[in-house]
Amino acid sequence: MKTWYHSWRAAIRIARRDAWRAKGRSFLVLAMIALPIIGVSAADLTIRSHELSAGQELEREMGQADARVRDASTGGEPVMQAPDSQTHSAVGDFDDKPYPQGRTDVTKTLPPGAEVLTDTAGRAKLRTEHGLLNTQIREVRAADPMVKGMLSLTGGRFPRKADEVVATDYFLKNSGLKVGSRLTAHHLDREYTVVGSYELPQALKTDEVVALPGALVAPLDKSLKKHKLPTTGSDTTYLVKLSGGFTWNMVKETNAKGVVVESRSVILNPPPDSAVPLFQSDNWASGSGQGQDAIIFATIGTVVALALLEICLLAGPAFAVGARRSRRQLGLVGANGGDRRHIRAIVLSGGLVIGAAAAVIGTVLGIALTLALRPLLEDFVGARFGHFDIRPLELLAIALLAVVTGVMAALVPAITASRQPVLVSLTGRRGVRKSNRVLPVIGLIAVVLGVAIALYGALMSEQALLVGGGSVIAELGIVALTPTLVGLFGRLGGLLPLSPRLALRDAVRNRGRTAPAVAAVLAAVAGTVTVATYQASAEAEERAAYQPSMPHSSVSLFVGEAGGARDVPGLRSTVQKMLPVDVRADLDRLSVGSPNCSLYDGWGYEKPECGSYTVLTPRANECPLWYTDPARPDEDPSTKYSKEQKQKLAKDWRCQNSDSYGNGLDVTVADARLLKVLGIEDPAAEKALADGKVLAFKRSHVNAEDEIDIRLITDVKAASEAQAKSEPAPGRVKSFAAYKMPESANSWGIPLIMPAAAAKAAGIDTLPYGAYYSTDRMPSSEERQRLDGEIAKTGSDPSLMIEDGYTAENDLVLLALAIFAGLITIGAAGIATGLSQADAEADLKTLAAVGAPPRVRRTLSGFQCGVVATMGVVLGSAAGILPAIGLRLANRREKMKWFEESLDQGYVTAADAPFVPIVLPWTTLLALLIAVPVGAALLAALVTRSRGALARREAS
Repeated sequence: MKTWYHSWRAAIRIARRDAWRAKGRSFLVLAMIALPIIGVSAADLTIRSHELSAGQELEREMGQADARVRDASTGGEPVMQAPDSQTHSAVGDFDDKPYPQGRTDVTKTLPPGAEVLTDTAGRAKLRTEHGLLNTQIREVRAADPMVKGMLSLTGGRFPRKADEVVATDYFLKNSGLKVGSRLTAHHLDREYTVVGSYELPQALKTDEVVALPGALVAPLDKSLKKHKLPTTGSDTTYLVKLSGGFTWNMVKETNAKGVVVESRSVILNPPPDSAVPLFQSDNWASGSGQGQDAIIFATIGTVVALALLEICLLAGPAFAVGARRSRRQLGLVGANGGDRRHIRAIVLSGGLVIGAAAAVIGTVLGIALTLALRPLLEDFVGARFGHFDIRPLELLAIALLAVVTGVMAALVPAITASRQPVLVSLTGRRGVRKSNRVLPVIGLIAVVLGVAIALYGALMSEQALLVGGGSVIAELGIVALTPTLVGLFGRLGGLLPLSPRLALRDAVRNRGRTAPAVAAVLAAVAGTVTVATYQASAEAEERAAYQPSMPHSSVSLFVGEAGGARDVPGLRSTVQKMLPVDVRADLDRLSVGSPNCSLYDGWGYEKPECGSYTVLTPRANECPLWYTDPARPDEDPSTKYSKEQKQKLAKDWRCQNSDSYGNGLDVTVADARLLKVLGIEDPAAEKALADGKVLAFKRSHVNAEDEIDIRLITDVKAASEAQAKSEPAPGRVKSFAAYKMPESANSWGIPLIMPAAAAKAAGIDTLPYGAYYSTDRMPSSEERQRLDGEIAKTGSDPSLMIEDGYTAENDLVLLALAIFAGLITIGAAGIATGLSQADAEADLKTLAAVGAPPRVRRTLSGFQCGVVATMGVVLGSAAGILPAIGLRLANRREKMKWFEESLDQGYVTAADAPFVPIVLPWTTLLALLIAVPVGAALLAALVTRSRGALARREAS
């Protein structure tokens, strides 16, 4: 008795034998399915391996310790903290009293029996082969078992003596030193030996040096010693090992002593929110962050959905071509008594066999690809993978997807083949099929519906995933419209030369073969364009948010310390000599009182000999939202205005000024060379400086008479008493003629520029402060280190900065998706057009029969592939932009919601409105529009045989 099992067993054997006999076609079909599986499995492995578990993150943060504790700087006053220790607050209400400050002896607050290891970090300038390099300094017993996992030794050993250090590989590369080199530092009369190298698994690109505790960094609470190195921002935390771990109750007990605890057990098993005092306090305001998470999830979901659609579209045309190539064999099955279900079973078995093979091969190659690219990916993001995270269930699901895709992709060809008359199959005739008029209508409706859903999700709904769903529906609609769109492309044939015109005509006449291939390339390109557009737009947003302090590659030098003015002339010359300087602009500062005072000594009124000055803002220019009535100093001025008034005032020019100063000065004394360095070309401004006028970038300082008023404060005692009474400080007021700079002029954070002649005429002393420099090119790391070395010889400690500009952060998730989408794009173009070429083999044989030279065969074959790739890239570029725009609009709506809420409260102004641009990746689009079609055409031309064998006449 024959059962369905025997029928399917026979069908699978026939399909396996047919696949083996037609190796070339089977390879193309297998590649169609395996290529996306390679990308999906590789992306899954990459993302999973990059994601760290909570335990892995804790190991890199605190090694094998049970907790890392730190002083909350509240002078021992109790604090409340979040379970992850990232947020804490002092207990109590401090509206009417100062917030507690002070240090606490952390070691005395720990439970009995705790094993403690100090971990001190700071920054200092270390001597290198080139000069000085600003480096992170760390003191911890690196060889202690408690530190295992925080530092990964790559060479040598950890320090054992006080004069030994280890350094990161990145520091050794930048400094020119190596294991065994002698290390010294600025302000340090003792040498250290580099006995080993290591890396920070979570921050590979970090300049850091580690020594034993007390061997390198000077204590904060003691005077500097000769053998210790003064650092910037030195901070000490404590690694704690405790039997039984640090429980949440123990954390709260330690919080009561003014200490914050990052506990391993608490982070791995956090308490409920109801048990966290910080979350129950009135001052706690949790940021949802759900909007941004939804946007990111929708982005990844959209690209994954497009990838799944890509697999189906790649496999569909492959089996359609395979079924047509096997139509004679299927006809023989029907002629020998096989019915339609047997023919369907044979074609579906072909999908099952090749899908299973593609699943195995694709998964194995995906794992191998990830292993091969792992070092490059880790270097790209600057962090090591936690481990090679193979998740069998996810890979099995991806593999099963290949099998299901193979069967589903073979379903339509199976139904079509089963309906084919036996006589037509045996004679090899394709028959005449009328174009489907319903499919374009359905496609158009799907496009409109998908766009509407995507826009609704982007602009109206809180469900950002609607953007992804609508985009997929719209793309399916475009796929349904592909045959019609291919026909429209055919109208361009009259504008083309002979070979491309023949190729285009062949593609249009054989839409059943061309449309699936075009759809496959379309889906692949759409995924690439979606990722590239979103990434380019996000990078443009981050670039716009970056606030440079001066033009790119410019250099600034400031010395505001007491008595530092005498070192400024020599420092100015040193910078000009060591760097590729084009223009140097010297800066001076106004000096009121003793010239031996630092820039900040006069602000706090604690030194009687040090005065200060204040640039007055006319009452008419004060922003009403910020102006506090001296008669009612405790009154919040924003409470006097309604929501509508606040929104209107937020657009007022008086409320648009920023108080962030690029060089720390209210008034910068300089000449016209400063304008050249800052890239300001304004002859009127240069003339105003020459005439002794003050250039006012901050226009609110200019009064109705076009003057700037500056109050000189010399009686610091009277000024202190006035400040206590919320009254203006007494002092002489000097007026200066002002020139309002155009609003389009970039001030680079400088509010006022005063010529030295104007200060001298007003009887105000000036002191050298620093300089700005424009450069011919960006100074190299070696030049910076040599400059720091020369500056160190002067004994001064200036503030030196080189404007590097915005640097994009590398995102591994987007990188993995971009590589995957790009791989699919190129592969789809090549394989899909290769199938079209295989299906059109009869045309090439006809050309050979009529005596066409090899060049014609190659040219026609190349243009056939190029035409399919071109149509797919053009349609895919248009389809891929939609989801990216939708996701960016959803992102914009989320940020605008927060901005409008803050605007209603008077916390922000119109100038703080979020900037969420939509940027098209023109470089990527041009590369796709040119490289993919040209590459596919050249590849097809190269692999086409010059002389094809003549086809024998099939028996009729």
